Amino acid sequence: MRAIAAALGVAAQLIAGTALAAEPWNIPHEKQALLKGRVVDALCQLKGRCLPDCGGGRRQLGLALADGTFRLVAKSNTDFAGATSDLAGYCGREIEADGLLIENPAVTLFFVQRLRERPDQDWIAAERFKADWEARNGKVEEWWRGDPQANRIIAEDGPFGIKGLQPKPKP
Repeated sequence: MRAIAAALGVAAQLIAGTALAAEPWNIPHEKQALLKGRVVDALCQLKGRCLPDCGGGRRQLGLALADGTFRLVAKSNTDFAGATSDLAGYCGREIEADGLLIENPAVTLFFVQRLRERPDQDWIAAERFKADWEARNGKVEEWWRGDPQANRIIAEDGPFGIKGLQPKPKP
């Protein structure tokens, strides 16, 4: 009987279009989650330091859920990239976000993989960062290795961010 009830529950979610589709990344404490909330500027939400348009794409963003919970959206579906490019256009608006909720005892983060404004819309993959980055810097295989800003900082401060500190040579 429980198996039938579980199967009906899954079928109902699929029919309603809210089935979770986030790809597991095998991160400790991860679970697939569908969050519904208002896109907000994290610094504004947490400290009251607000800028127009959630900082115009220059600040970390998050979701303010209906129950008052704030979820920091720390990652998109692009390797080593945040989700600001994907969320900035939705500042102050309600969205649904499908992804991975990492509830580590030290910090809770949300990694968005796809989003939409309304249940009747198709999902949009959260990978806008790479297209925006390539429009500014050109196409490369691994954007993080070709990033001019990161390379400038590494050249100035070293790979550990401390001038003069270098990794040990490989044997």
